[in-house]
Amino acid sequence: MTPTQPSLGDFGFAGDDTVVPFEVAALDVRGRTVQLGEALDSILERHDYPEPVSRLVAEAALVTVLLGSSLKFEGKFILQTRTDGPVDMIVADFATPDGLRAYARFDADRVAAAAEAGDASPAALLGKGVLALTVDQGADMQRYQGIVALEGGGLEDAARTYFRQSEQIPTDLRLSVGKLFVSGQGGERWRAGGLLAQFLPKADHRRQMPDLPGGDDPSATPEDNSDDAWQELLALFSTVEHEELLDPGVGSERLLYRLFNERGVRVFEGNRVADRCSCSEERVRSLLKGFTAEEITESIEEGVIRVKCEFCSSAYVFDPNEFGQPN
Repeated sequence: MTPTQPSLGDFGFAGDDTVVPFEVAALDVRGRTVQLGEALDSILERHDYPEPVSRLVAEAALVTVLLGSSLKFEGKFILQTRTDGPVDMIVADFATPDGLRAYARFDADRVAAAAEAGDASPAALLGKGVLALTVDQGADMQRYQGIVALEGGGLEDAARTYFRQSEQIPTDLRLSVGKLFVSGQGGERWRAGGLLAQFLPKADHRRQMPDLPGGDDPSATPEDNSDDAWQELLALFSTVEHEELLDPGVGSERLLYRLFNERGVRVFEGNRVADRCSCSEERVRSLLKGFTAEEITESIEEGVIRVKCEFCSSAYVFDPNEFGQPN
């Protein structure tokens, strides 16, 4: 059957694993929304994490996609946490134009203890530490990195803090993660939905942020911003239900219409997201060639060098003779 194209005045639906950019000109707002389905589920299924860890990795993937999909050049957006919690490290990256990958390192006993105690929220599993957000433009270009503290909050709050401190752009986002039963696919599947908006008026003074708490103005709070347009956006965002972000029957376009139909919303062509790792035999070989003779010797096990990709679990085997060391 030939797919039906939307007629004039109608709109199509991007579906899962597609970032949908949008603009609400009346509010001077631009943003992106996404529902992750198969791409996310395959990443999490591959690692078989405990459910609370999967939820945290899914949130990291959402933030990475929402921020990384804004890159207008060939490069990579990298999210990384380093904390003292049961999940002490998460790494997720988005490589243009569409590659997403993610993994977590965790203490299984501490995660199980947290779950048994009924406190396995993302904030509890992260604990305290730092969140680093890095834009990598390639080997010959300087990296840009922003670092914010994780102080007992989740990734959604940390992302807001990043924009306040590093970008100075009023930004709000909503994240939702869950498992839904998918008919015909043998049971539950992981899904995640995210929505991000930024206040970008043409007049610079309208988007100036107030002092951070503890700055020159000790009375300033993260919610301070007197611009009516931005306050309206925040009020609209507060009405978004978690189920709306996840429900494939709602979809990105329908959600945007629900939010902004009175103001008018312009939706742009979506950008696909795929479960795609950037590792390869040649990349690993190139990495090993940078090792010292001592490091190569220490890497030999049973006469070969074995390397496993943490992201996609691909295994590579090399002969030490390639690097000047006998096996």
